[in-house]
Amino acid sequence: MGIAVRQSPPDPYGRLEVYDFCYERRAVNPRVTPRPAGTWRLWRFGDVDVLVRPSLLAMGAVLIVVFAGRFEGRTDTNPYVVASVFVIGLYASVLIHELAHVAAAHGYGMRVHSVTLHLLGGETAIEGQSRRPFQELWIALVGPLTSAAIGYGSLGLAQLFDGTSASLLTAIGLANLLVAAFNMIPGLPLDGGRVLRALIWWITGREVVGIHVAAWIGRLTAVAVAIWAVLQPRDDTYVVDLLIVALVAWFLWVGSSQALHQASRRSRIDRLVARDLAVEDIPVPDGAVRLDADLSGSELLRSVASHPAEAYALVDSDGFLVGVLTHEALNEAYRSDT
Repeated sequence: MGIAVRQSPPDPYGRLEVYDFCYERRAVNPRVTPRPAGTWRLWRFGDVDVLVRPSLLAMGAVLIVVFAGRFEGRTDTNPYVVASVFVIGLYASVLIHELAHVAAAHGYGMRVHSVTLHLLGGETAIEGQSRRPFQELWIALVGPLTSAAIGYGSLGLAQLFDGTSASLLTAIGLANLLVAAFNMIPGLPLDGGRVLRALIWWITGREVVGIHVAAWIGRLTAVAVAIWAVLQPRDDTYVVDLLIVALVAWFLWVGSSQALHQASRRSRIDRLVARDLAVEDIPVPDGAVRLDADLSGSELLRSVASHPAEAYALVDSDGFLVGVLTHEALNEAYRSDT
């Protein structure tokens, strides 16, 4: 069991109220991000904190109980010991999956704050928004590809052993292939949803359209997973399996619903144009930062967030003053545009 997704730290724009437009809530200001409450730090991988939530231990205990029964009769070792090793191997694989996201993000110059292992797998907090569809596509795709590589590698190694070792490697291999396949379902918040989002963004030039489509597929997937779980044969592990799958369905529904909500905010941001918000009858503050009057949407917010100030001098392509943009006016435009 393991679901790997990418999320990001809150409050990316600090003083600006419009910070929450970003679907993945990625930060743009290079600064120290506090460790999320309720997490433990395992170690620091370069500049990335590897964190654990207590829910990971709870889910690990449940998985040990579930898989101990499935290893019984297939090994001479205590099945609970074997199941414990399996769960540790599974979560190690999820961590490697997340570190693949980290490596891809670093390749595009993005800062990564942390990798967090939790109840249903892991998440990677990336700072900075993908500037191109291909960046989003590759960062999302590299995780499932890594899980698939671990899966096939483990199955290949299993052929070299027998007994308990072979059973463990086979189980870890199949679990990773399942994680890779499930994560490639084209619905948010899964990696496959981000792949679909990037492809639609690439084709249409409109990222918000990709978010809407992938988010609704995520909602449908949540419903399908819940129905599938209820219809399974009732055996000794039915209740435990049902609870686990219910958590997965809840995770998908909440994540996809959040995506739809954030897509609405992003649409409002896309309609912000600096020139339209310029005020012509107020003096330019001394030392005001000069911004291109044609900046709009995310690029406008990135420029403002990179140079925090009360007001900005807007200039046209020839360098002539167009007016003054205040952060109050920018916030008001965002709040009023429904």
